[in-house]
Amino acid sequence: MNEFLEKFSTVDLLNELKRRYSCLSKPDGHYIFLGAPGSGKGTQSLNLKKSHCYCHLSTGDLLREAAEKKNDMGDKIRGIINEGKLVDNETVLSLVDEKLKSPQCKKGFILDGYPRNVKQAEDLNKLLETNKMKLDGVFYFNVPDETLFERITGRLIHKPSGRIYHKIYNPPKIPNRDDITNEPLTQRLDDNENVLKKRLNIYKSETEPLINYYKKLNLLINLDGTEPAAEIEKKISQHISH
Repeated sequence: MNEFLEKFSTVDLLNELKRRYSCLSKPDGHYIFLGAPGSGKGTQSLNLKKSHCYCHLSTGDLLREAAEKKNDMGDKIRGIINEGKLVDNETVLSLVDEKLKSPQCKKGFILDGYPRNVKQAEDLNKLLETNKMKLDGVFYFNVPDETLFERITGRLIHKPSGRIYHKIYNPPKIPNRDDITNEPLTQRLDDNENVLKKRLNIYKSETEPLINYYKKLNLLINLDGTEPAAEIEKKISQHISH
């Protein structure tokens, strides 16, 4: 543990301690961020994770992490992701279950990109009941298709931290370099127009019914995903505070 802490400056450690201490006064919460690829839910998930110390569970990131492993499962998942298709329910649910039980999720969680369909939503309800948890809300990021294409094709990622940039709307200070670490930025293999068309078709047929599903449960919170990120962040924080 000491060797691990030695990697960080005292100032960084104190700032992290201060952040976590401030989280103690904020409410616990269990939320779903629902929206199409490129709707901005990933960026807002990271903001909420930082401000409230919730764990951020992006099934896309979990699956990409699994896809990088050089084994049969990794090969299988990598092929599915690159084709723009979706991984089976059982595999995704087991990954989510494992993460929900981790210490990082004790304060609360943000599910980003899961559930993807009504069947998964029903399975998630059962899983939460088993773990004696309940959902506090489902934020729906509503964004037109043409805006989604523009956002996705220009997106850049700093993989270690999850920080998200955009070639036009949020460019890094140095091209293709993270502002904080100066490490290289990457573009996801599935962040291209052809794959996005497939992902949007699947989203519209499988995921959009979740809007009505959670509306009937009085859990849906509508957000205009085209508003400035700071305004969206403010609205999310206001809902959680209430």
